Amino acid sequence: MTLIAKEPGAAIPPAAEPPDQPPVPPNGSPRQVLRLLAVVAVLAAIFIAAGLGDLLLFIVILVVIVMLHELGHFATAKWAGMKVTEYFVGFGPRLWSFRRGETEYGIKAIPAGGYVRITGFTVLEDVAAEDEPRTYRQQAFWKRIVVASAGSVMHFIIAFVLALIVVFSFGVQSNNAQIGAVAHWVGFDKTPAQAAGLKAGDIVVSVNGHPLTSVATLTRAITHSVGTRVVLGVERNGTVRDISVVPHDGRGVALAGPGRHQILDPATAKSPKGYIGVELDSALTTPNPLQGIGDAGTYIGRLTSLEVSGVARTFSPSGIDSLIHQVTNARAASQAANNPQTSVRPVSLVGITSLGVQAQQAGLQDLLSLIILVNIVFGLLNMLPMLPLDGGHVAVAVYEWIRTKKGQAFYRADITKLFPVVFVFLTILALFVFSGIYLDFTHPIQNFYKP
Repeated sequence: MTLIAKEPGAAIPPAAEPPDQPPVPPNGSPRQVLRLLAVVAVLAAIFIAAGLGDLLLFIVILVVIVMLHELGHFATAKWAGMKVTEYFVGFGPRLWSFRRGETEYGIKAIPAGGYVRITGFTVLEDVAAEDEPRTYRQQAFWKRIVVASAGSVMHFIIAFVLALIVVFSFGVQSNNAQIGAVAHWVGFDKTPAQAAGLKAGDIVVSVNGHPLTSVATLTRAITHSVGTRVVLGVERNGTVRDISVVPHDGRGVALAGPGRHQILDPATAKSPKGYIGVELDSALTTPNPLQGIGDAGTYIGRLTSLEVSGVARTFSPSGIDSLIHQVTNARAASQAANNPQTSVRPVSLVGITSLGVQAQQAGLQDLLSLIILVNIVFGLLNMLPMLPLDGGHVAVAVYEWIRTKKGQAFYRADITKLFPVVFVFLTILALFVFSGIYLDFTHPIQNFYKP
């Protein structure tokens, strides 16, 4: 599954918001504050009364993410000496705002993202002569690159900080295996694990005298040792001891308890496989600060690589064919929804919020992991080299820099020539977005966070 979502507000040029707003009191008016509080209270009450508190929380998280994206543009533009006139949460009618210096800050009625207005962000914008020197378009190449890419950089900063929290709060996977639970078998007084004295929470650090390199290493050793003693190095309460266990042939063996009648292996299977009656997970370890930073970076790098591949698959001919098939075939859509880890399917903001609710129910670690993934996706998509995305502005700046000859006036690209290409790009993007919304409503992703 690949998250494909157009971030509200992030790809909208600052000039998109109508400039003819009424005068703003320096610190906002009491009437504005009361109106804002009333709107917030009514919305919160509606969500809570409908049992949608988790949904409301994740919507707030998404809005915060978008505003941090805009904060990246805002802060770097201020630092670069550009004129920034507005920084708003939401769109539409103004609910509350105040002015500090030349910038108006506030909240508008439609919480579908946010925006920051930087004067002269494109060559098409009319700007007063006295403001022209401080426009985005008049700044040095490197300043424009920094400001245009700052939103996406902010997403990766957020992702890295959250990854550090995950690493130091929940640990990282080690080469060792942890026994999550000890099973019971029908017709057996004790399973091999019970007979050997293994307990839930034990950490297996070696097998037959060799340090464990992965859970799969331990699984293979047990599977291929039917009736043969296997020596496990087991850490319990800080002490490592050797425990011998003899795997049993799993053919015809049934689990007792909630999984009763579930057979480990069919009685007719040709080859025996060894079982000892435990559930295995990767053991977690808490790294030192230096290791934790490296682990967080590795985690972000791995997710970024996976999402780059996922985006490429989604927009590939086979991905487009799969999307069309899912939109036109309910069975294909259901299969993709029920197998989200392996399906190629774009996910809209509707689907992301649904996953956010599932993640909250699964636990804090899953919620943080999803927020990390969302930030990586937003960061990548916004840097696609096509207007009106941030990457498009970076591409225009690079093109102008290349075309500018030494000793001559700075070259200004005529972006109107790009409009046909932009139209095609936005049309294709809209097809993906609306297809994702349709699938997220008709065939929502199921069981993404399985216990």
